[in-house]
Amino acid sequence: MNRNPLTVSVNGAEHVLSVPGDRRLLDLLRDELGLMGVREGCGVGACGTCTVLLDGVPVNACLTLAVTTRGRSVTTIEGLARDGELHPVQQAFLEERGFQCGFCTPGMILTAVGLLRENPSPTVEEVTDYLGGNLCRCAGYPDMIRAVLRGAERCREAGGRPSATPEGPEAARLRAMGKGEEG
Repeated sequence: MNRNPLTVSVNGAEHVLSVPGDRRLLDLLRDELGLMGVREGCGVGACGTCTVLLDGVPVNACLTLAVTTRGRSVTTIEGLARDGELHPVQQAFLEERGFQCGFCTPGMILTAVGLLRENPSPTVEEVTDYLGGNLCRCAGYPDMIRAVLRGAERCREAGGRPSATPEGPEAARLRAMGKGEEG
């Protein structure tokens, strides 16, 4: 099988890899990079368990081909906490008891971070709609919604939108080229 060169920033670290064209991002992250916080629930994009941030936007890693991440930035749940401190959304999920078994929690948190990057002051309805693609069989959604709203408040107090990991230089260069700037 043909392999494709791939340079991608994952949680702020550049990775130079060679991957088959049909390799899912989910498998790359788990099998090759050992990031086990990315979970597979349904494998067809219906449950949200495999959610990661691609350039700050939530995507289903089970539906994303690894080669499409070339020159881009991927953030997994392992990349949110900084210097031993939980991300404000992670902390809010703890405080509001926004999880039980924890299987869906990484996807829920990353989806919430994606929402808050887009809309730092969401309403209850907006949070409910945004989390609609993430399934949980254990915890109550009201706890998760409260956690997202508390996380939003904390992010605003900390100075604005929640940050994910910084993008690598290759992602910045390719983004600049796409805008017609010199790279």
